[in-house]
Amino acid sequence: MSNTKSNPAPERERRDEREIRDEQDRENARELGAAGSQLSTAPREESAANLPAMGVIGWVRWFWRQLTSMRVALILLFLLSLGAIPGSLIPQNSVDEVKVQTFKDAHTTVTPIYEKLQFFDVYSSVWFSAIYILLFVSLIGCIVPRTGQFVGQLRSRPPGAPKRLTRLPAYTTWRTGAEPEQVREAALAMMRKRRYRAHTAGDAVAAEKGYLREAGNLIFHIALIVMLVAFAFGQLFKSEGGKLIVEGDGFSNTQTQYDDFKSGSLFDADSLAPFSFTLDKFIGTYERSGPQIGTPRTYEAHVTYTKGAYGKPQKTVIKVNEPLVVDGTKVYLNAHGYAPVVSVKDGSGKEVYRNAVPLLPIDNNVTSTGAIKVMDGYRDKNGKKTQLGFQAFFVPTFAGDGKGTMFSQFPAADMPVLALNGFYGSLGVDSGLPQNVYQLDKSKMAEFKDSKGKQLKQRLAVGDTMKLPDGAGSITFEGVEEWASFQISEQPASGWALTGAIAAIAGLAGSLFIQRRRIWVRAVRGADGVTVVEMAGLGRSESAKLPEELADLAVTLNAVAPTAPGPDTDPGSDSGSVEESPVEPAEGAEK
Repeated sequence: MSNTKSNPAPERERRDEREIRDEQDRENARELGAAGSQLSTAPREESAANLPAMGVIGWVRWFWRQLTSMRVALILLFLLSLGAIPGSLIPQNSVDEVKVQTFKDAHTTVTPIYEKLQFFDVYSSVWFSAIYILLFVSLIGCIVPRTGQFVGQLRSRPPGAPKRLTRLPAYTTWRTGAEPEQVREAALAMMRKRRYRAHTAGDAVAAEKGYLREAGNLIFHIALIVMLVAFAFGQLFKSEGGKLIVEGDGFSNTQTQYDDFKSGSLFDADSLAPFSFTLDKFIGTYERSGPQIGTPRTYEAHVTYTKGAYGKPQKTVIKVNEPLVVDGTKVYLNAHGYAPVVSVKDGSGKEVYRNAVPLLPIDNNVTSTGAIKVMDGYRDKNGKKTQLGFQAFFVPTFAGDGKGTMFSQFPAADMPVLALNGFYGSLGVDSGLPQNVYQLDKSKMAEFKDSKGKQLKQRLAVGDTMKLPDGAGSITFEGVEEWASFQISEQPASGWALTGAIAAIAGLAGSLFIQRRRIWVRAVRGADGVTVVEMAGLGRSESAKLPEELADLAVTLNAVAPTAPGPDTDPGSDSGSVEESPVEPAEGAEK
């Protein structure tokens, strides 16, 4: 096996090339001077590897510069988006604690890990809050100094022309018989007509355009701050709840009226907007044929609402994605279902219960289940107080006897049928523990038996009655009403968030599509007494549009200061052409 030695010559050559390029960049910067500066308000980013040994204050200053750099702000914004993924995929305690508990019961292995990582409370977790706060600080620290610099640039004039315009990326020159003062005056008028900020500085006209690029950049960052503040404010002061309402019933916007209620940590119940509304009627129509059979065509809640305690009643219609808005609070239509109306009589024939009982849909055709609970007023044949419970299964459109299914065939109430089986005893509602109104706790109840000793159950059409055994009374299916569920939410600062999002898009578009550039026009008298005109342009970034724009300006100025024939120029040649030259200008062009 042979030993090979690396040749250090290529490495030295590459290092020498880098040193030469760095020296050329420094020389170009010295040549351009102020002309090449301040095309952006972005601070220079310094690498810690290139800095001399620093003390504590130096390291703090370096860390602050890194934190307020654009690169770190983008990284934090990406991390914030990445951190929101588990909040979207994993149930959150702030949204639905029941779903969180169901998830925990079904995923016992990952639950301890998720709890340690605070995945069930992502938006209030330590790590998400840290990213949020760091992004906020980064944007503030980035915007404040850049805004001051930008205002200073707006108040200042474009810098004078560099000594050697030939070093700029876009350059052209020609000789003209016009006087230098005449050329500069024409150039100044031309630049101002093209909406450049222009002035005469020495022997040249300095012009600048594209300030909206930096303005767009600043607007984008300010809009991000507005959005962050708006979202944080909204999460702290928000309120959101749900309410199921049967036709004819109403709702008043007080916390006790909600079926479920969530709010931010700084929410005040006294800040709820005072209003109320009544569900007059729910109207739903559905496609009756074709591949989209059963698809809703009309889905709207007709309500009467009142602002304040003594407001005038007003009628309106709430549709999907068309909420009722009252003093910043939005009432959305969420869902719809049926509430069979049932009446219960005891053994003496006395009616002890009559109510429309909302049932929960379990499929797209509104097959529904639930429970009917008779808690007060009922006595058995011996006069003893007891409670009744019925498991209910409802279909708005029954397939018919012998069709082999009890599930609904269509979402409209074409042929409503209610299936019941009954229990008696204690419903458990007096224990003080919360209970699901759609489920029946049968732990302290006994089921009714029919004459054959089997469980008592029966299908009822509208008007049918199921008699309870041993003179225990009866239950009658009186009719069907409809219910609608609403989400009532107040999200403060949502308008600010929307404004910030629109401003961010506008600012980003401006920073991407507007090019900031500078144009200089120098006109001096050459050694032979002929005026030499030089035009050069410099942009923040390389772009093919800058040479094109410079050429267009040169053609326009050349019409006022036409090209003069040189000593060796053919008199019959075109004197109106503009010569583009990447080499040094004629003697006397520099001053």
